[in-house]
Amino acid sequence: MEKGNICNSCKKQILEGAALFKCPECGKSVIVRCKHCREIAARYTCEKCGFSGPN
Repeated sequence: MEKGNICNSCKKQILEGAALFKCPECGKSVIVRCKHCREIAARYTCEKCGFSGPN
């Protein structure tokens, strides 16, 4: 079985439909978000610099 990504917000494994992007603050960490957490605008935190988003 292929290892999927882990959502930064809900911590669940996701195999498809994920959004991956670099931290908008430091650019050193990759943020992974599942479709559900994007839809409800769930908060995520960068593991490197502590930046919290969205907004």
